[in-house]
Amino acid sequence: MNASSELKREVRERVWKLLEERGVVRFPRPVYGRIPNFLGAEVAAKRILQLEEFNRARVVKVNPDSPQMMVRRGVLEAGKTLLMPSPRLRRKFLILDPKRIPRGLYGRVASISGAFQLGEEADLEDLPKVDLLVCGSVAVTERGERIGKGGGYSELEYAILRELGLVADETPIATSVHELQIVEELPMEMHDFTVDYIATPERIIRTTGERRRPKGIIWEELPEEEIAEMPLIRKLRKRNLI
Repeated sequence: MNASSELKREVRERVWKLLEERGVVRFPRPVYGRIPNFLGAEVAAKRILQLEEFNRARVVKVNPDSPQMMVRRGVLEAGKTLLMPSPRLRRKFLILDPKRIPRGLYGRVASISGAFQLGEEADLEDLPKVDLLVCGSVAVTERGERIGKGGGYSELEYAILRELGLVADETPIATSVHELQIVEELPMEMHDFTVDYIATPERIIRTTGERRRPKGIIWEELPEEEIAEMPLIRKLRKRNLI
């Protein structure tokens, strides 16, 4: 583990411990190893849904974690297409078109199980251009640096879309967190991206740092065993080799 990875690990452990001690997390628990489902996540979600970037978006990609469930529901209720990756990229991305789903089921579809039941699994060539990305985070800075739970899945999801030309440097990225998840400093590695907006139950933060976006998948960082477990990554590598 390099120095940056070790520092990230230490920050995650500190934030998870703080959230538990302050009693601001809820199911699923324990929070360790997860994107924290924090008290006030619904309020933070509403702040994202009020962004002008959200209003303009037609397709919104949202991570499948619990604290962003109300963001996913809000995307559908606004009549926008929801793109949701399968957890840990073990399967394909899911496309959820609100026109094809009864409005009374939007809440159910916003869950992982409901999305798999009523969404459409999409091959790489069927994925749409994305206008706004929403990711989960364990810790963020007001400059926009972020870290997730340590698996690198948000970064891979972004990299897949970037490889396909479906997102660009200017595509906005937002995250929602508890105020206690905002830290002073985080290291950035080649595969990391910054966020443009941080929504908390108390406020919306327009980040102040330099926007950083990887240009695609950094293949040399991916162990073969991880590639073997993610069919989209395998297919993308095979396509790139042809």
